[in-house]
Amino acid sequence: MTTLGFLYPGHSAEDDYPRMEQLLGSDIRLSLVHTDIGEDAHRVDALLEMGSQDRLVAGIEELRLSGAEAVVWACTSGSFVYGWEGAHEQVRALARAAGLPASSTSFAFAHAVPELGVRRVAIAATYPDDVTALFAAFLKDAGVDVVAVRASGIVTAAEVGTWGEAETLALARAADHPDADAILVPDTALHTASFLPALEKELGKPVLTANQVTVWEALRLTDRRVNAPELGELFTRERRVQV
Repeated sequence: MTTLGFLYPGHSAEDDYPRMEQLLGSDIRLSLVHTDIGEDAHRVDALLEMGSQDRLVAGIEELRLSGAEAVVWACTSGSFVYGWEGAHEQVRALARAAGLPASSTSFAFAHAVPELGVRRVAIAATYPDDVTALFAAFLKDAGVDVVAVRASGIVTAAEVGTWGEAETLALARAADHPDADAILVPDTALHTASFLPALEKELGKPVLTANQVTVWEALRLTDRRVNAPELGELFTRERRVQV
């Protein structure tokens, strides 16, 4: 049994995790602890507070008791908002507090893009323009070529959590670009786990979404590679375990 730990901000799309656990197979467990988000706002000051060390370490003991072998801060905006170096320090502090390998959703995107063998991406973000620009800058620091950006201007995670397949597909289509080899959909408040193959089929290219890459990153930290096509093309690489 491999237990993966996640610190998830508030309550929006956490039901993606039991869905993904079901698709991964019986020997992988996803343990999720909710963190206090403070103000629900895709605004730089609020995001910096959401991702502060005090808020993150408050959930560490519960994850340790669950038997987690790695921990991922399951928030994109609450990690990239610190910038490339600041996001590294956030993860290092999390690893020290947990005594476990640690990462965040922002680094999950940075690692998943080369895993797919692509370099040029389009961003389909639910965030306001200024927050989306910070994500694009983070990816560029990771060596990813961002060829197109689309921002929806949604301020709260609560509103993002009401979106379904139709809204997500419309955003991804609007963000797509002929030069993009993949489409990135950040925001762990967005439900995507139940329709990832449909997104990729409609768009004709790989799609990376926040909760999807977060789970993939936790598996990477524990050196697990699971073949689960219902979680998108990312989960068909390096097929070591068949489900």
